[in-house]
Amino acid sequence: MGLAVEMGKRGISAVVLEKEDTLHNVPKGQNLTQRTMEHFRAWGVESQIRAARVMPPDYPAVGVNAYGDLLSPYSHPWFRRSSVDPYYFTGNERLPQYRTEAVLRARVAELPSVSVRQGTPAINVTQDGSGVTITTSEGMIEADYAVGCDGSHSIVRERAGIGEQRSDHDRRMALIVFRSRELHTLLEGRFGQASFFNVLHPDLDGYWRFLGRVDVGEQWFFHAPVAPDATVETLDCNRLLAAAVGADVELDLDYVGFWDLRFAVADSYQMGRIFIAGDAAHSHPPYGGYGINLGFEDVRNLGWKLGAVIQGWGGQGLLPSYTEERRPVFVSTARDFIEAFIENDRAFINQHDPELDEADFAEAWELRRAGSNRAVNEFEPHYEGSPIVLGDGSPGAVGSHSFEARPGHHLPPAETPDKDELFESLGAGFSLVTADPQSERVSEFIAAADRLGVPLTVALAGMSAYETPVILVRPDHFVSWVDDGSPADPQAILSRAIGA
Repeated sequence: MGLAVEMGKRGISAVVLEKEDTLHNVPKGQNLTQRTMEHFRAWGVESQIRAARVMPPDYPAVGVNAYGDLLSPYSHPWFRRSSVDPYYFTGNERLPQYRTEAVLRARVAELPSVSVRQGTPAINVTQDGSGVTITTSEGMIEADYAVGCDGSHSIVRERAGIGEQRSDHDRRMALIVFRSRELHTLLEGRFGQASFFNVLHPDLDGYWRFLGRVDVGEQWFFHAPVAPDATVETLDCNRLLAAAVGADVELDLDYVGFWDLRFAVADSYQMGRIFIAGDAAHSHPPYGGYGINLGFEDVRNLGWKLGAVIQGWGGQGLLPSYTEERRPVFVSTARDFIEAFIENDRAFINQHDPELDEADFAEAWELRRAGSNRAVNEFEPHYEGSPIVLGDGSPGAVGSHSFEARPGHHLPPAETPDKDELFESLGAGFSLVTADPQSERVSEFIAAADRLGVPLTVALAGMSAYETPVILVRPDHFVSWVDDGSPADPQAILSRAIGA
């Protein structure tokens, strides 16, 4: 749906095939980062997304990390996403994925170039040098390109012949959705306002029992490792929850399901005219809320590139850069954050035990508390060293937040005008951010863009925090180039930025 909005806003004809007739009300994909909310703002739905949240507007998206169970003496705040708010044009949000999708579906319905066919799965996808053919239960569709956003068991990926690498942790996990006002009273009385709770236990070998709010007061979701042969009929949900909480609480079950803890990444995100995005391209355990956010960034990256090629101003190297930029970001996210969570927690419980040495454990726990927000502060996906970015490095997910404009990094807000004005003035094509729109350098870029047929908007901003007089910004609001004072050829810079 996000990709459909991206295409529709560019006036490009697109068809969405959705195999389901209705939305499934199983809460997942709830934590939306500041960067994802920037996508929604660019797609014209930020206010609708915020209005669709279930939890009160002022309820913080902050977590609690605990050892043993939630009533143990060892706990600390965890995963405070709001700490990096200043570096983005809008704040983070939290709501169930089915509500997010409902907003996006409504937005797609407003775009005349996009149609949605619900209850119409793709059965096969083939391609030749001129286009793709999608076989559905209702007939054939011919198009220039096809993008599979069809989940970890992607038919599109399979039919395209794209292989994938898997790392299986051999863990069966349960997802339990339930209602319990007693649990709300207990945890809010102990921790105040917190949205999700992670329990580290010595018996779990570094894996989590993870509890989160769907609303405030009643509904919850709960992930936990279970026996390999567990079924809906044999699973004792009350006992499993009591082990995480540290007390028995009354609950009413809404849903019980199972998933296998594994990581998977496709060998490429493109095969000719066929692309994959989101879980079809990469999948991992729902630790840290990375999945839905990575998927939206995939389609924001791919969308402008498809648009540029279809509209005639994107070069031959532009579409391959989708894999070259996005795949390393997922690999880094999986390795440096999600798997690192498991490995670090495993090492911690193997080295420290409060029953054997309470003083040692307390000291080690305080060190964990001090580093409890690393996963937020250091998660800064970037495209340094990308073939279409001017600068050195290599793409990845580990970075730092800064107001300095850096090639391959997301554009942060500027000082003046206010960040709302700057965001709204960034164009659907490339943008040149500067405080001096009459400068010779700006004139050179405008002339080069005109020769290349590249859409270019000049946006005004205070530049002192950016530490450069001119910034070239891509349609997805990543920085292509910054003026460091050295001689520069605007036409060569733009040519590289569009993969020419």
